[in-house]
Amino acid sequence: MSKEDFYSLTPDEVMKALEIEGFSPTGQFTQLNSYENRVFDIHLEPGTREAPRVIVKFYRPGRWNELALLDEHGFINDLALAGLPVVAPLRLRNGKTIRASQNIWFTVFPRALGRMVDEFQIADFHRLGRTLAHLHNVGAARQARNRPILTTEAYGDESLRLLQSWIAPEVINRYNKSAEYILARCRDPLNKATRLRIHGDCHRGNILKTDFKDRASEFFLVDFDDCCTGPAIQDFWMLLSEAETSEIGVRELNMLLEGYTELRHFNDRELQLIPLLRGLRILYYAAWIARRWEDPSFPQIFPQFLEYDYWSNEATALERIAGQV
Repeated sequence: MSKEDFYSLTPDEVMKALEIEGFSPTGQFTQLNSYENRVFDIHLEPGTREAPRVIVKFYRPGRWNELALLDEHGFINDLALAGLPVVAPLRLRNGKTIRASQNIWFTVFPRALGRMVDEFQIADFHRLGRTLAHLHNVGAARQARNRPILTTEAYGDESLRLLQSWIAPEVINRYNKSAEYILARCRDPLNKATRLRIHGDCHRGNILKTDFKDRASEFFLVDFDDCCTGPAIQDFWMLLSEAETSEIGVRELNMLLEGYTELRHFNDRELQLIPLLRGLRILYYAAWIARRWEDPSFPQIFPQFLEYDYWSNEATALERIAGQV
């Protein structure tokens, strides 16, 4: 199946792939929001393997190979075995957690019941810190040899090179000057930081909360699609509602660290990476959009990407970060 076929993947093709795996879909489904993959919530006939519903994820062709996907799923399974609240993929008929349908890898997850958190309370950050410590204790136990390594070169330098033909010419000098300064300051501390398996994209949208009647609710992490090998701090900073130097940001970060250090040591030197990682993400995110521009949905989702205002705002954001480090 070509990328064009992936862009127009039909529910019928998804149902057929499930049926081959022994599931009995009813035909009722919901396509879930996902920029990167194609994800479907499928209803199953009563009495089948994982009734009443499963989540099927078809991975974007060309992004991950089989070994990288198995490393992702291996990490999730390690977390589940250690008692962390995650959603582990189901084992398919080939004995693995992934299978190819028309040359596109897919996996099947049980549907987890959880809800987005409307507003995080300060006390929640203590609990989240303990969850992250548990996750990193498991992450440090083994390596993910086929997942990306969070380095300045891979996430920053490559992104900046790609973006040269996209940045608005009116601000390209400003953009490049700040970006190059951030990357230069990032290189040494990021290379020296201890690396382990991490979630990699630990923002609030990837944290759900259980809502049981008979026991206490708990947070659980979803979407390990960007899991990588990197420093622990990468899983902290996106959870903050404001900059780590603001009053609220300081309180949230302190509570995260208080919960974290109850279960795992944290190297305070990694705190200096927060603004640098924020700058790295600005570059990486823009490069991600550029790499996906051939997908017909991306020009519709990100029309501002071709406009001067987008790049002017990005250049200003990079300048602010460069002024902090």
